Amino acid sequence: MTHHDAHQHPAGQGKEVRRFTSEMRFPELLYLVEIIKGLGVTLRHLLHNLLSPSSMPVISYPEERRPYGLLFRGRHYIRAREDGTPRCVACMMCATVCPARCITITAEESPDGSIEKRPKSFTIDGLRCVMCGFCVDACPAEAIYMSGEYEMAEYTREECVWDLDFLMNRPSLKGAPPGYRPLE
Repeated sequence: MTHHDAHQHPAGQGKEVRRFTSEMRFPELLYLVEIIKGLGVTLRHLLHNLLSPSSMPVISYPEERRPYGLLFRGRHYIRAREDGTPRCVACMMCATVCPARCITITAEESPDGSIEKRPKSFTIDGLRCVMCGFCVDACPAEAIYMSGEYEMAEYTREECVWDLDFLMNRPSLKGAPPGYRPLE
C-alpha cells in the first residue's frame, strides 16, 4: 500500500481525502478562500436588501401583524361557566399529560352539589410550557383552551407564572381569536 493509497476513499475509488498535512498550501490551511467566498455571499445579500427593500420577506412589526390560523397554540385560558366559575373540575388530567410538568393544581370540594370538586389554585409556569396543547386535548370538561395570543414577553419571571385569575380574566381575551381547542 503506497502513501497515495492511504488517502483514498475507504471504498478504494472516488475522491481523494485531503488531510491536514504539509502537502496543503498555506491559504488552504487557514481556509482563507472559503472565508472570502462566504463574505462575498453575505455582501451580495446585503447589497440586494439595501437596493430593493420591498422584496425582503419581512413584515413591519408591530405596525403589521402576521395572521395565524385558528389552531395556533398561544397563551392558555380557562373557560368559565355561565355563573362565572371555572369549568375546570380539578381532575388533574392536564397536569398528568403535560410533558413539561408546568401545570400545578390544588383541588377543593365544590359548594355546588352537581360538581364534585373545583380548583382551589391552578397555575401554569409559562417559562416551562412548551405550548404543545396536550392539556387542551386531555381536558374532559373542555375547560382549558389556548388563545391566539402570541405576544408573551414579560419583565419578571413571576409574571410568567399564570394563576387561575389571570387565566380566566385578562382583557386581552376580549375580541382575540380563540386559538387551539379540541376539534368539534
